[in-house]
Amino acid sequence: MPQEKFLAFKGLKQYDPGMGWASVHNFAEAPENQVQPAPPSLGPAEEQTDTEPGLQAALDHARMEATHSAAEVLHDPLLGELFEQLHQPPKDELAQSWKLIAQSVNLLSQRMAQQRELRDHMTKIEQELELLRQNILHDLKEIQRASDSQLSMARLRAEVSSLAQARLSSRLRQTHT
Repeated sequence: MPQEKFLAFKGLKQYDPGMGWASVHNFAEAPENQVQPAPPSLGPAEEQTDTEPGLQAALDHARMEATHSAAEVLHDPLLGELFEQLHQPPKDELAQSWKLIAQSVNLLSQRMAQQRELRDHMTKIEQELELLRQNILHDLKEIQRASDSQLSMARLRAEVSSLAQARLSSRLRQTHT
């Protein structure tokens, strides 16, 4: 079994939600100084599978150790140390430095995002400004064209008026004579 090799480590504990933490023994080797209890008898409908006697004894021993009281399970030194480490903040200077670096990186990321947003907004404003400049130049060209048209009309009127005055004065001189 692949589990046998895994469970052969010394000091390995196994957690069972119903029984708590229990030591796990090498199932391939039976405890030498313990008396091996007889395997439990099975009912007539159940068939007993062929198991190694050492494996069966180790299973029985593990079941007996798993029946530790809840107080012993709660006072497990490994769990206690783990919970203490989790609840206590780190005391070294590196942790504080890394925390400051992480805060600085977060702030930098926020500022870079703001900068990106401002650049996008600035690009939109520059596009609007360029459109406004083009509209102003177009309107100025239209005004120039209209002014040129009015000026040429005024010159034509002045010329026509001047011509009309010259003819009228020449006729009036001819009629008086």
